[in-house]
Amino acid sequence: MNRSPYITDAPTVSIIMFKVLLALVPGIMAYVWVYGGGILVSLTLATATALVAEAALLKIRQRPIQPYLMDMSAVVTAWLLALALPQLAPWWLVVVGTFFAIVIAKQLYGGLGYNPFNPAMVGYAVLLISFPLIMTKWPAPLLLAQTPLGFMDQLHFIFTNALPEAIKVDAITSATPLDYLKTQLMLKHEVANIMQAPIFGTFGAKGGEIVTGAYLLGGLYLLQQRIISWHLPTAFLATLTLISLGFYAFNPAHFTNPLFHLMSGASMLCAFFIITDPVSGPTTPRGKLYFAAGVGILTYLIRVYGGYPDGVAFAVLLMNMCVPMIDAHTQPRVFGHKN
Repeated sequence: MNRSPYITDAPTVSIIMFKVLLALVPGIMAYVWVYGGGILVSLTLATATALVAEAALLKIRQRPIQPYLMDMSAVVTAWLLALALPQLAPWWLVVVGTFFAIVIAKQLYGGLGYNPFNPAMVGYAVLLISFPLIMTKWPAPLLLAQTPLGFMDQLHFIFTNALPEAIKVDAITSATPLDYLKTQLMLKHEVANIMQAPIFGTFGAKGGEIVTGAYLLGGLYLLQQRIISWHLPTAFLATLTLISLGFYAFNPAHFTNPLFHLMSGASMLCAFFIITDPVSGPTTPRGKLYFAAGVGILTYLIRVYGGYPDGVAFAVLLMNMCVPMIDAHTQPRVFGHKN
C-alpha cells in the first residue's frame, strides 16, 4: 500500500478545471440565447490570449510549458473574465484584460498556487478603472434591442466597432438594471416605479435572469461533484440576502428586495465560480464563511453606496487582502494541544 488508508484519490488540477469549465457551459448557452453569439468571440479571444501569454511567461521563467498549459487554469481565468465583460466589448479590450490577468496577476507572482488575488477580477478591475465608458456599454437582450444584431454583425462590431448604416449604437445597447436603478434613485424616483422599466424582469434583468439561473445550475453541479464546498456560496448568498432584506424592510421605496440582488449582476457567478478560487481564498472552513460573508457585505455596500453598479470584483479583491489574517485566526485546534 503506497498511501495512508484514510486518504482517497484526489482529482488532478486539470480534472477540477475541466469540471469548472463544464459547469460554465449552461451559462454560456444562456448568454448566446439571450444576447447573441458575440460572447463566443470574447471567449475565443480570451482563451487564445491566456494560453499564449502563459506559454510566453513560462518560457521566460524557464518552466515546462505543456504541464502548466494542460492544467487549464489559464482557460478558467480567461472564461471568467470574458463572461464578466460586456458581450460586445472590442477585441483589444478582451486581449488587454486577459493579458494583465495572466501575466501580472498570476505569473509574476509565481503562477498557479502563488497568486494572492483572483486573476480574473484583477483583469476586470483594471479594465473598469482604465476604460469606464467602454465597460458600461452592455448589449440589450435580443428581445429588447430595437434592431437585434446577428452573429456576423456582432463579429464585425467587435473587430471594427462599426455597425450597419441603419443601426446606431444606442439601438443595441442599454444600461444594466443595477446601473439604471442607481441612476433613477439619484433622481429621487421610488423603486416601485423604477422597476416598471422594460429592462427589468420578474426579479432582475429581463433575460439576465435566465443567465443567472444557468450559473446556479452549474454551481449546483460543482457542489454535487465536490469540486467546491458549501461554505463559500452559502455564506455569500445568505449574507447578501440578509443585508439586502434588512435595508429593504427599513425603506422599501429606496432599497430593492433580496431577490433582485441575487438575480442581478454577477451574484451567482461570484458565489459559485469566483470566490471559490482555491488559491486566492481562505483554506479553513470557518475562514471561508468569514471571507464569503465579507464579500457579500462589500458587494451590497458598493452596489448601493459606491461609484460602480456592481461591486463583486472590488469586494473580492478587498477580501483577498484579508485572507492571510483570516486563515491565521481560524486555524482549527491541533488535536492534543490547547488553543
